Amino acid sequence: QVQLVESGGGLVQAGGSLRLSCAASGSSFSINAMGWYRQAPGKQRELVAMLANGGSPLYADSVKGRFTCSRDNAKNTVYLQMNSLKPDDTAVYFCYTQATRLGILSVYWGKGTLVTVSS
Repeated sequence: QVQLVESGGGLVQAGGSLRLSCAASGSSFSINAMGWYRQAPGKQRELVAMLANGGSPLYADSVKGRFTCSRDNAKNTVYLQMNSLKPDDTAVYFCYTQATRLGILSVYWGKGTLVTVSS
């Protein structure tokens, strides 16, 4: 199994910033991609940002220019720097990874961290 542990959520005023972190741990795995999804109350889970090995980050249109996704491959960690936050960014943010373990490609999810942006 691959475990993902997120940190960095919280309450922030509109216009503020937060940085989310997610570390992957386990045995005998290699990561293909890491990123973030979010789910707001009453809405479906949506992609926020994704960074595949050797690629450029992909972003949802709603966060382009405000959020930055980066990885530290040595630490199996992905970050999401969120600037100019808006109330619409309020959601539970889930870390996501596609990883190969024992020859099998699987998707793994973190438990989520709540981000609340007040107006």
